[in-house]
Amino acid sequence: MRTRTLGLIVLLCGSLIYTAGCAKKEMVKTEEPLPQAAVTQPTPVPAPAPAAKTEVPAQQIAEAPVSAEPTQEPLKTQAAEETLERIHFDFDSYVLSQQARDILTRDAEALLKKMPTVKVSIEGHCDERGSDEYNLALGEKRAKAAQSYLVALGVPAGRLSTISYGKEKPLDPGHNEAAWAMNRRAEFVIVK
Repeated sequence: MRTRTLGLIVLLCGSLIYTAGCAKKEMVKTEEPLPQAAVTQPTPVPAPAPAAKTEVPAQQIAEAPVSAEPTQEPLKTQAAEETLERIHFDFDSYVLSQQARDILTRDAEALLKKMPTVKVSIEGHCDERGSDEYNLALGEKRAKAAQSYLVALGVPAGRLSTISYGKEKPLDPGHNEAAWAMNRRAEFVIVK
């Protein structure tokens, strides 16, 4: 019986050693090279064929007669602007004189009857005396005074806009009273 038990113990130990050896063998797995057929080689992509140049037949451009319309439009605008008279102001003032009111009355009539669709920019100007800021503010008041009078005469306010140039665009470049009187003004420019 002792011999049997000893044989059984030896058999168990041998099985354990064999099993442990097999388990260890599985943990360390060597990389096996992939079979050559499984490795895919990139296939070379053929270079694109150069685009064939095609000749585009020359087209003849028909000559169109030059329209006289574009040249007439600036003339219409210039004529319209010449119809609208500028007004002048006293020194350091934006009050409309009687002469300025008479001119604005004619301008309003022209805007309402001869040019019912045009839009006008009223530009306020000053003489060279005074600071830039002061003259810009005064020019704006002159333009607004003219605009308000035209609106009171029936010209739609939507057709009138104002801008002040102060002393930046003198009508007369002189440096005397006559030149300064010419430069204190409101002018009318057709914008559309």
